[in-house]
Amino acid sequence: MHIAIIAGSNRQRAVSTGILRYIERKLQAKGIRVSFTDLGVVRLPLFSPDSDAVPPEADRLIASVDRADGLVLGTPEYHGSVSGSLKNALDYLDNCHVEGKPVLAVSAAGGRLGVSSLVHLQGIVRNLHGILSPDWISVGDGEHGFDPDGSPQDPAIAARVDRAVEQFVALAAKLKAGAAVTVTES
Repeated sequence: MHIAIIAGSNRQRAVSTGILRYIERKLQAKGIRVSFTDLGVVRLPLFSPDSDAVPPEADRLIASVDRADGLVLGTPEYHGSVSGSLKNALDYLDNCHVEGKPVLAVSAAGGRLGVSSLVHLQGIVRNLHGILSPDWISVGDGEHGFDPDGSPQDPAIAARVDRAVEQFVALAAKLKAGAAVTVTES
């Protein structure tokens, strides 16, 4: 199995990127191949549907998503929505890149929880014909304690992230195998 992770923050030491690095290690420990695109490092030009040429950075992102059996998308919450960096990256994708693939949504917010950004992200995923994982990950103010390696210091947060990752991996495995999927809310 191959999972593409896209970190939508351009902030150094972003909480959302830290959570995604933790998820990356969890997936790799399960023997899952991961490609990680950090939009704080990979700078994509502003998407334009009028442009005939796809920039090389966007072409690599598209290829990573095409190869993937599932996606993990992470964003900080800015003004109640996803980051401009992540939205711009997703604008380079078409339905054919995401259709039928499971997507785990991750958010970090300075306020209580990043629910608004997750709702917006879910709308984008639906329009790209992705399949939303039944759980999402959102951490808010006061939950930003992470070790230098990105692991959550709070065992309850680690358990919440681990549970969402397990659900996502199970969904991805079922979809990859072509099995019927029953989604339950937790």
